Amino acid sequence: MPAVQILFMEYQIHTLRNGMRIVHAETNSPVAHCAVMIEAGSRDEAPEESGVAHLIEHLLFKGTQKRKAFHILSRLEDVGGEINAYTTKEETCVHASFLKEYYERTLELFGDILFHSTFLPKALLNEKEVILEEINSYRDTPSEQIFDDFDEMVFTGHPLGKNILGDKKTLKKLKKEDIERFIFQHYHPSRIVIASVGAIAFSRLIKLSEKYFQDIENPQETIPRIPFSGYHPQSRIQMKNTHQAHCIIGNTAYHYHDHRRFGLFLLTNLLGGPGMNTRLNMALREKNGLVYTVEASYQPYIDTGIFTIYFGADNAQVEKSMDLIHKELDNLRNKSLGTSQLKKAKQQLIGQLAIASDSGEQRMMSMAKSLLVYDEVTPSEEIYKKIEAITASELMDVAREIFSREELSMLTFK
Repeated sequence: MPAVQILFMEYQIHTLRNGMRIVHAETNSPVAHCAVMIEAGSRDEAPEESGVAHLIEHLLFKGTQKRKAFHILSRLEDVGGEINAYTTKEETCVHASFLKEYYERTLELFGDILFHSTFLPKALLNEKEVILEEINSYRDTPSEQIFDDFDEMVFTGHPLGKNILGDKKTLKKLKKEDIERFIFQHYHPSRIVIASVGAIAFSRLIKLSEKYFQDIENPQETIPRIPFSGYHPQSRIQMKNTHQAHCIIGNTAYHYHDHRRFGLFLLTNLLGGPGMNTRLNMALREKNGLVYTVEASYQPYIDTGIFTIYFGADNAQVEKSMDLIHKELDNLRNKSLGTSQLKKAKQQLIGQLAIASDSGEQRMMSMAKSLLVYDEVTPSEEIYKKIEAITASELMDVAREIFSREELSMLTFK
């Protein structure tokens, strides 16, 4: 594949000969951020591989052909840097923050742990035990476990419904060959993005990436993801003997390529975003004192998405809390936002996005994800324009579809 270079305003994009892409935003900061994001997550696992993507994330730090675990961790930490990783349903990411003079040290380390890890038996056994304790920790935290259980209920029988950590029974059976097979099947250069925000010339970043990543090849054809279909609303109550009830209501939602996602992001932020003046926080907490936490979230995926509202309340207050939530949802379905209300909602969301993008690390993650999903990085100004263009009638159409009472599922821990 020939090398291709494109300039998108403040972003620069380059494709290596093997298909791996690089995206970079140059800054003057002494602190740099770099990540390698791979389009492989828990939804890509076969049933007998449940938890393998997350297990790999752990094992990347446990030894390579030339480094032991201590040397991996010390490589950046010895010079004041930080290295970490995470796994989601659709990607695995290794990322680091460091002083700008350590770009080569960082990229060499990324290449080493991602493509030369040894997955030795002792490390494999130890990390399985660590993850088993992580699973136990989640089960002891109902406010976190309920989200995983709700996903399982909404995406019944589909890989999107699986817990990212995996299940204990399958995790214990995973072997080195299972790990290596998953990497061979899914860590394709064409599904890998190197993202950078820092004070380095783009030409220099390309040379370093070529040095440590260009020789990586994978002839294996990519395995297509199973699209989700067949959602059926459900309501369940699980007895957990918790001090308070934990509740989630929600629905499937728009995927990454649906233009209506901007309207749903706006409505989600209006209902229960990070601001203290959201409709749900004002109705449930500030005016009635029913909850400590209430939040709304919307997560798009490649082929679908999920919208949720979560709150925790005393068992005696669950019904009243739910009535107030439905009242707010019904208002958005049946009453158009006024000009002033719509303007304020847009200003709040745009302001929050602008503040988030001011973080070099957040900007890096956003660039990497955008390149994986859209094969381009949309400038912030274009996103703001799309938000500004949303009409009140479009928001009502979104609300009527996503917030329909007949389509909402509900899960309660008591």
